[in-house]
Amino acid sequence: MVKVKTKFFCTECGYESPKWYGKCPGCGSWNSMVEETEKVVKTQGMSSGLFHTKEKPLPIINIESDKEPRIVTGIGELNRVLGGGVVPGSLVLVGGDPGIGKSTLLLQTSHEMAKEGLRVLYISGEESIRQTKLRAERLGALSPELYVLCESDMESIEASIDDLKPDFLVIDSIQTVYLPEVTSAPGSVSQVRECTARFMRIAKGQGIATVLVGHVTKEGAIAGPRLLEHMVDCVLYFEGERHHSYRLLRAVKNRFGSTNEIGIFEMNESGLTEVINPSELFLSERPLGVSGSTVVASMEGTRPMLVELQALIAATHFPSPRRMATGVDHHRMGLIIAVLEKRMGMFLQNQDAYVNLAGGVKLDEPAVDLAIAVSIASSFRDLPTKPDDVIFGEVGLTGEVRAVSRAEQRVREAAKLGFKRVILPEKSMKGWQSPSGIQLIGVNTVADALTVALD
Repeated sequence: MVKVKTKFFCTECGYESPKWYGKCPGCGSWNSMVEETEKVVKTQGMSSGLFHTKEKPLPIINIESDKEPRIVTGIGELNRVLGGGVVPGSLVLVGGDPGIGKSTLLLQTSHEMAKEGLRVLYISGEESIRQTKLRAERLGALSPELYVLCESDMESIEASIDDLKPDFLVIDSIQTVYLPEVTSAPGSVSQVRECTARFMRIAKGQGIATVLVGHVTKEGAIAGPRLLEHMVDCVLYFEGERHHSYRLLRAVKNRFGSTNEIGIFEMNESGLTEVINPSELFLSERPLGVSGSTVVASMEGTRPMLVELQALIAATHFPSPRRMATGVDHHRMGLIIAVLEKRMGMFLQNQDAYVNLAGGVKLDEPAVDLAIAVSIASSFRDLPTKPDDVIFGEVGLTGEVRAVSRAEQRVREAAKLGFKRVILPEKSMKGWQSPSGIQLIGVNTVADALTVALD
């Protein structure tokens, strides 16, 4: 007999309850419980699709560690974010805003891997095979080893995987796949959880590297239960502004590599192009000899990156001045403004402050603090900074400039792009040799930095 039951699921953590709660008892989030109707059928064996083994527990020192070679995708920026390539049998989740380029990236990746002789299966639940073919022709992603299937039924997808036995599998997207025995609609908590569990069993059991595309909510998080991100091995977010052509691929979870690396792409008519030297690209339109503009040296993983930072200080017409920041933490900007008022005597309480990172990039490391302070002071005093200066350093509440990591890589990147001076924390100058042709100026306080940069 089939029994119909009504349950309530939390979209954040997947908590199940027979009744509705305004606040989830599992994670504490408000208004996250959704109602779903499911049919419960008594079955034997695996009902959730999870991977089961009958092996006995072993001491960890007795387990043989076989290093499986990674599958190189053919796209260097994607390899960088993944930690060197795709691990066979791994489950990767890619999320991003609609139209940002997730399907384009994965179709290009599938083509590059198919060119190397790997069998690739691209399953689309949102496009027909003819629409996928049109997009592939525009991207030049045509290969005889690239197989395309338009299907959303999980059982049919499993049958196709068993017949083809691919080396690389792409599911676009997980919210469109459904299991017939689960009566809730595709994209619901139950469907996403059960289908992801099936794909996890396929990836681990058959050693197929699998990539799932996930939709995002209006808050920017991947739609569905938070359990989805816990089940997969790697979570990637594809970011970018619609009015900018640059796209950033960032890892927020990676069981096989670092989460500090980012990949940078440029969107054009022929698809996504890798940006090998992002510093030169971000500085190509930098104005010279204007106040409020500085160049900051930041680290994204192992890659140094120079970005233009702009600040504008203008008299306010409201009782409370505005504080707006794009690309940097606005709370950090407020802290630096307070340091400039208290330690440097700048009266900014009647001034609106705007800070922007050119190019649509986002930097959240403390090394951009000193550049923010110099840019704000430059705009407030209307004194331009020198166009050949690069600035980085962390600012403390007492006005001191603290050391930052990997100062040598930042300085070498500045020297490679032709900058003449670097203003940096004095404590970061020890233990390495500076390249020739560039002057290093160590500072201990914000006052020292402003004296050097705005003299």
